[in-house]
Amino acid sequence: MDTQNSLDGIRLENLTVNFDEKFTLCNIDWTIEPSQHWVITGTNGSGKSALAAILAGVGEITSGKIEGVPKNIGLVSFEAQAELIANELKKDDADIMDVISLGTPVHEMIFTDCLDPELATELVEKFGLTSLMDRAFRKLSTGETRKVMLIRALSNKPDLLLLDEPFDGLDADTLAMLQAHLASIIETTPMIMVLNRFDEMPDFITHIAYMDKQGDSAGQLKYTVNRQDDVAYNELYQLLHLKTTDLDVPEMDESEKPPALDPSQPLVKLTDISIKYSDTVIVDKLNWTIEPGKHWQLSGPNGCGKTGILSLITGDHPQCYVNDIFVFGFQRGNGESIWQIKQYIGYVSTSLQWEYRVSTSCRNVIISGFFDSIGMYSRPSDKQKKIADEWLALLGMTDRADQPFNKLSYGDQRLLLIARAMVKHPPLLILDEPCLGLDDMNRQLVLALIEKICAGSETTVLYVNHHAEDKIKGIENYLAMTKNKG
Repeated sequence: MDTQNSLDGIRLENLTVNFDEKFTLCNIDWTIEPSQHWVITGTNGSGKSALAAILAGVGEITSGKIEGVPKNIGLVSFEAQAELIANELKKDDADIMDVISLGTPVHEMIFTDCLDPELATELVEKFGLTSLMDRAFRKLSTGETRKVMLIRALSNKPDLLLLDEPFDGLDADTLAMLQAHLASIIETTPMIMVLNRFDEMPDFITHIAYMDKQGDSAGQLKYTVNRQDDVAYNELYQLLHLKTTDLDVPEMDESEKPPALDPSQPLVKLTDISIKYSDTVIVDKLNWTIEPGKHWQLSGPNGCGKTGILSLITGDHPQCYVNDIFVFGFQRGNGESIWQIKQYIGYVSTSLQWEYRVSTSCRNVIISGFFDSIGMYSRPSDKQKKIADEWLALLGMTDRADQPFNKLSYGDQRLLLIARAMVKHPPLLILDEPCLGLDDMNRQLVLALIEKICAGSETTVLYVNHHAEDKIKGIENYLAMTKNKG
């Protein structure tokens, strides 16, 4: 690792780092310019702290390179805090010492080798540690220990500050004081913070790095976003919100609930299904059963019959009456109406998004799902308005409730249409290529919402896409169709 005395820019290029063979950061590409202040955020276990620790020299680099890391780094983290405490406890080893160690006093921890004693003295007073200067460091509370580490880091004139959850455990007054002090040194001291909560992000932060999991023991730097890019920033906020929020899928309006289904019966049962046009066979003798609560992914190339199968289920295909189809308690062709079938289905597709061109608010788009309409032509109940607002909260879009749907980004429109399909908690939610036309960030947003639905509702999800390898947590059943060559 190359180091330097002042920060001219740090570059991580295709970097892979192992941490005690338990966790790996993979293929990290990241550039930190001198005038930038970063927050690293992401889901639990994604490697946020590990990414910051790399800059402090932690981990074994197995490939790639890192350049430009300064020598004088101020580090505050739970791991560094635990290491300091562990070193202090070692002094209690009575077998090799003739006297009982009282431990290193706080004033020694702060002022030994301190490069700015005047600032350290000022911070000791501001952090309320004056009366604890003679106490053993290891006798402090967790919050007091964190304050000592902050004072040490800030008063040693660091060329780079690495602060991992620096605001955890601080009371409101102390947090405000620390935020103000950090803001006062942004011209001279670049900062990189690890934060779980966006609402704690200081105003001076210029860029955000978003970490995501790659399996159970690996993480990856997924996105880097300039905070001034409002669109990218809002998308990242929504993604983190959907990935980490404790909000559950909103409840349904019981007054709109369709007749109950027999839970012992499958939602869909297709027996020896065939779809053909003249002499061309698209689907040949397909058997498929969808049980309640068993989420499915249906994948395959263009022309393999995915859309045709969906149309058989929804009753929109002309060949549904010449096939053996059982859906929602009805044997197709025995006098049921298409609306008796559709009341149990929520459907989202790109074609629906093309059709939904009316100028109505985001809230009303969701409410329209209660009436299966495009636009609003009925007066909603207070209950339905409340449920729509809960969906907006889940999506991180509360502040856009009254914005026109047709003014939103393509990705936000797709999220709202999924919420629209879900407001009635349909027994079956069909998502036909929901990521089609979306960039990677919006694709991640849609997949995160699908994960939320799979984990938190009684709705069975049928996710349709081109790629079998594009898996979603919570979906464990797969039907991979191939193009019929006959």
